[in-house]
Amino acid sequence: MTTETECLFCKMVRGEINPQRVYEDEHLLAFRDINPQAPVHILLIPKQHIATLNDLQNKDLAGRLLTQVGTIATQENIAEDGYRTVINCNQNSGQEVFHLHLHILGGRRLNWPPG
Repeated sequence: MTTETECLFCKMVRGEINPQRVYEDEHLLAFRDINPQAPVHILLIPKQHIATLNDLQNKDLAGRLLTQVGTIATQENIAEDGYRTVINCNQNSGQEVFHLHLHILGGRRLNWPPG
C-alpha cells in the first residue's frame, strides 16, 4: 500500500502536483484523467487519504462523493446524454492508485460489459 506521503493523489491535494482541476471544495477534488478513456474522464477523490472503498467509513464523505457526481456531470455537459461512474477496489479490479477515486466517464456511447 502507498503511504499518504508517497500517494500521487495526496500530492495533488497538497499542491505538490497540479492536476487540471474541474471542482474543489474542503472535502473533495475533481480533475481530468491524464489517460482519458472517454472524451470526458474525470477523477473525483476525497482529500482525506483513504486507500480503497473497503476503507471508507465516513458516511457523510461517501454521500458528498456520490452527490457531487451529478453536479460535475452537469458542468461537463454529459448529464443529459448519460455517463458512467466506476470505483475500482484493489488490484484485481484494476485499481492502480491506492487512494479512493471515482471515475466519471462520458461524452460518447459507452459499451457494456466494460472489461
